[in-house]
Amino acid sequence: MWLKTNCNLAFDISMAAPFVLMLRPRSGAQQWISREEYRLEPSVPVFEFTDNYGNLCQRLIAPAGIFKIRTSAQVMTADTVDQAYGAPFIEIQNLPDAVLSYLLPSRYCESDRFGQMATEITSGEQLGYDQVAAIVSWVRQNISYCPGSSDIAVTAAEINSRHYGVCRDLAHIAIALCRSLSIPARMVVGYLYALEPMDLHAWFEAYVGGRWYTFDATQAELHGGYVAVGYGRDAADVAIYNQFGPPVYPLSQSVRVERAYSEDI
Repeated sequence: MWLKTNCNLAFDISMAAPFVLMLRPRSGAQQWISREEYRLEPSVPVFEFTDNYGNLCQRLIAPAGIFKIRTSAQVMTADTVDQAYGAPFIEIQNLPDAVLSYLLPSRYCESDRFGQMATEITSGEQLGYDQVAAIVSWVRQNISYCPGSSDIAVTAAEINSRHYGVCRDLAHIAIALCRSLSIPARMVVGYLYALEPMDLHAWFEAYVGGRWYTFDATQAELHGGYVAVGYGRDAADVAIYNQFGPPVYPLSQSVRVERAYSEDI
């Protein structure tokens, strides 16, 4: 399906502040970016680079005063999400080098604390995709998805204690459980068509059967319409903006994802 995505941010900045942004989706195996717009008001010099996870990032210094970021893209993305029950677990020695970092504990995914729990959740499941599906089912049943319930990132262990969280939190605990079973797992941030309430979204991918597969514990059923913007070990790697110096908070943030049709492309 063709989608149109929009993300608009506005800040009131007391003094010039360095920013690193992650707001540009890039074409890949699951999506094609046909058109893109990126506007800054006021206009300032921007330097783009690719981070360690392949994400397109932008460095700039925002001036004092009202600073606005407006982004939009037209994206071809899959109508459905691939599912592969029975896809096998890949032994560590056979994993690609680039995947290995997604086996390790990270700031918000303390996978070294979830081994026994993950083993119990996945007992009797075929190693690989079926284990991840069992983890997602457990998260849906035991961790309540409550949009707007958390302003700051918390760890998988904290989410396991309080039993509720936003999309980012559910992804964190699922990732930690996967990694504790030596299944590589990574966080993805981006857009999801028909998400309610509409906002930026976080989900995760697990590496089984020789490729990455999409999983989302916040949705009752997987459907198409995902647009990835950033990949990383956890939320620390996929912030849509990092600002340095005295804290600056958005005056406003709006996200829109709509179907695009042939006459719009």
